[in-house]
Amino acid sequence: MSTPDDGWRLFRGDGTTRRVEFPEAPPWRRFTPPAEVSTLPRPYLIGPAEADVVNAALLLRRPLLVSGYPGTGKSSLAHAVAHELDLGRVLHWPINSRSTLQEALYRYDAVGRLREANLHRDRHDSRDPSAPEPGIGSYVRLGPLGTALVPRARPRVLLVDELDKGDVDLPNDLLTVFEEGEFEVPELARLTDHESRVEVLTDDPDERIPVVRGRIRCAEFPVVIITSNGEREFPPAFLRRCIRLDLPEPDEQTLRGIVEAHLGAGTLQDVDDLLREFLGRRAPGELATDQLLNAVFLRKGGVDLDAGGLLNAVLHRLGRAV
Repeated sequence: MSTPDDGWRLFRGDGTTRRVEFPEAPPWRRFTPPAEVSTLPRPYLIGPAEADVVNAALLLRRPLLVSGYPGTGKSSLAHAVAHELDLGRVLHWPINSRSTLQEALYRYDAVGRLREANLHRDRHDSRDPSAPEPGIGSYVRLGPLGTALVPRARPRVLLVDELDKGDVDLPNDLLTVFEEGEFEVPELARLTDHESRVEVLTDDPDERIPVVRGRIRCAEFPVVIITSNGEREFPPAFLRRCIRLDLPEPDEQTLRGIVEAHLGAGTLQDVDDLLREFLGRRAPGELATDQLLNAVFLRKGGVDLDAGGLLNAVLHRLGRAV
């Protein structure tokens, strides 16, 4: 991880411009083009009791509601399930205070369609008045939830990330879709009989799927993994339809396994002090596992974590605020 001229310190703060070679990024911070993504499994460690809860959700075709402190691997669980069961790319719906069920199902760009239709008529009216206008399917794109409900032989994995950040009514809005496994696109349902089959865009890049009479109904209920930081409770009706999994904070043995899985065999040599420091500072929810990974990665790259406040910067407390 060192650079030829000045060790690990790329930035010196002296105002002098210099060109340095950036070392390789940590494995979890590498953004590789899709065609070059490694087929190696994502490192993920889970206890047998927690794995049994995941299996119960899979067998019952129920959403899995995963809670736990930041850094316990809630979101990573969705990627681990998708990889292990060969279910393809995870469909990701990150929740914020403005998230709605509508956006997760589909989006219709009516303004874009009107603009393109006007441009099309301006270009073709004088040459070929009968030239067809762009089809409505080019302006309908299914969201992550809508794409997950597309009928397929094998289910897709949908990650609904941090549902407790959303509007208080959002869990109830999801109930009907989760129970019925289908939804309607009214803009397509209103079309004439000869336009009843329309190909629309999906949340997957460059994919189109046919929709008949505006209705989409899953053949296999998707693997829905919902994460929550425990900021608030959900309605009883919603909880009744979910399988609940509370991920515990990893103990020392599990932490050692996580470090080795992410950074390779032999990584645990000469980092016992970092592990002890992490465990000593960790109160419930105060430190996340990826902070330990950051500290070990820096140590293995030659960084003096004992210098100044660097260790405090890496292992800073998270608190409970979101």
